[in-house]
Amino acid sequence: MSQVLEELVGILSLERIEENIFRGPSQNLGWGRVFGGQVVGQALSAAQQTVPEAREVHSLHGYFLRSGDAEKPIVFTVDPIRDGRSFTTRRVVAVQDGKAIFNLAASFHIREPGFEHQMHTMPEVPSPEELRSERELGTKYLEKLPEAMVTKLPQAMRERIVAERPIEVRPVSPVDPLNPGTREPKAQVWFRANGELPDEAHVHHYLLAYASDFHLLTASMRPHAVSWLTPGMQVASLDHAMWFHRDFRMDEWLLYDIDSPTATHACGLARGRFFRRDGTLVATTMQEGLIRDRRG
Repeated sequence: MSQVLEELVGILSLERIEENIFRGPSQNLGWGRVFGGQVVGQALSAAQQTVPEAREVHSLHGYFLRSGDAEKPIVFTVDPIRDGRSFTTRRVVAVQDGKAIFNLAASFHIREPGFEHQMHTMPEVPSPEELRSERELGTKYLEKLPEAMVTKLPQAMRERIVAERPIEVRPVSPVDPLNPGTREPKAQVWFRANGELPDEAHVHHYLLAYASDFHLLTASMRPHAVSWLTPGMQVASLDHAMWFHRDFRMDEWLLYDIDSPTATHACGLARGRFFRRDGTLVATTMQEGLIRDRRG
């Protein structure tokens, strides 16, 4: 396991400070505020640690309430709503400076046999070995920026663009964030953890929840020739839902197939599907996010 991946696993593992109360550090990705995927993964971790070992997450629904400060820790309070014979339900509130910044409802299920079908098939795309990583692409874009614009970027963001990452991301059809152009409301990326992970399903779930917040809103902005780097764009996740269907490993390549069915009232709706390389659908996501255009 690489050092950066080990650090991320540690961030998602959390410290238990009381019964049903946990605390975790924040990770600064260069934006000054907490990355949404981090708080989703941590909230799921807090909930999972209060659930019987034989039960695994099958769905989660969360709302981002306030921006979190990436320089401060977050406290997670778990409400053990229900423990049934086959399902367990938990509610988690993430708090910073005495205010809720995120809440999560998660359901856990014992493994049991049942019907099987899969309607969606994995799209035919280039393999990850044929593509460049987001780190390589980001370094190239950074080199193209005028010096005056580079100096306006936060130092943490500039370092993040060229730094080694715990989750390797390889976009199928990369878009220049400085000149995004107009495209279909779709995005496809390959994800894989940067190193070997332990054989603990919970760890893989936390990491997938973390990674699932990357690139979702990208699809919502593509038809409008803007990106998160476009001056005047205010972009933020508002809510996030996820369903876990089948086994997977985050240290093996997963394809994230994303589209955006609609955008209206400064909000974009995006949905995503995670596939293993053999075409098996392992998880589904949906998210609505703020894509507010302040240029006018």
